[in-house]
Amino acid sequence: MKAENFKNKIVAITGAGSGIGQALAVELAGHGARLALADINDAALAQTLALLAQGTDARTYSLDVSSRDAVFGFAEQVRRDFGGAHFIVNNAGTSVLATVEHVTLEEIEKVLAINLWGVIHGTKAFLPIMLEQGAGCIVNVSSVFGLVATPCSVAYTISKFGVRGLTETLWQELDGTGVRAVLVHPGGIKTNISKAPEAHFAGELERRVAEANLRQMTTPAQECARQIVSGLLRGDRRLLVGSGARTLHWISRLFPDGYGELVRRKLGV
Repeated sequence: MKAENFKNKIVAITGAGSGIGQALAVELAGHGARLALADINDAALAQTLALLAQGTDARTYSLDVSSRDAVFGFAEQVRRDFGGAHFIVNNAGTSVLATVEHVTLEEIEKVLAINLWGVIHGTKAFLPIMLEQGAGCIVNVSSVFGLVATPCSVAYTISKFGVRGLTETLWQELDGTGVRAVLVHPGGIKTNISKAPEAHFAGELERRVAEANLRQMTTPAQECARQIVSGLLRGDRRLLVGSGARTLHWISRLFPDGYGELVRRKLGV
């Protein structure tokens, strides 16, 4: 694939109001893509729109990805507004920092509703459009926490392993359809989700993990977006982007039963 393949392609992005989603919108606008940008925060979407290259064909949509009806309505509106969809980037996410002991069931449910069900909703809503076209790409944003588990991230980790399972299943089911699925594992990306997760400082471990996580967040969202776009243009199906992603990928493969000690050592906890 070559860069011009994004020219006039219709790309829908959830969580486009900040972080990786916003950076992807800006990067893809530079490649000539037509953008359907969705976020629950309308003011943040307006900020993203203002950052796009002049003349970019872009529309914004207020969207709560945890709502099945809202996401299916979004997909249909994109079809009506643009005539189809070539890419859906299921990126919207949230986090909570707490041990299994301290996290509440309601907090786990909230994270799963956005991070996992939001991706399921986006996949199910846009897949029929792409299959009908005979072409398309579903880009699901997991995390390095979809490669390894770490302390105090149980809700986030469950959701991101779920996104990985969904996408790796699609790899097998979509072969020969003209539609492909791409799995993104961002590492230490400097975004709002990393700077201000909901956190319980009920114990020393939560405090230490929160500080360690912030130290790992060194890759700008713009660089992450460039790496994702480059990977999409190469035709890769698993993208390891940002600080620590490749290291954690290999740790998980080489030490599947013993990586926990290595991860804690890397975090300094």
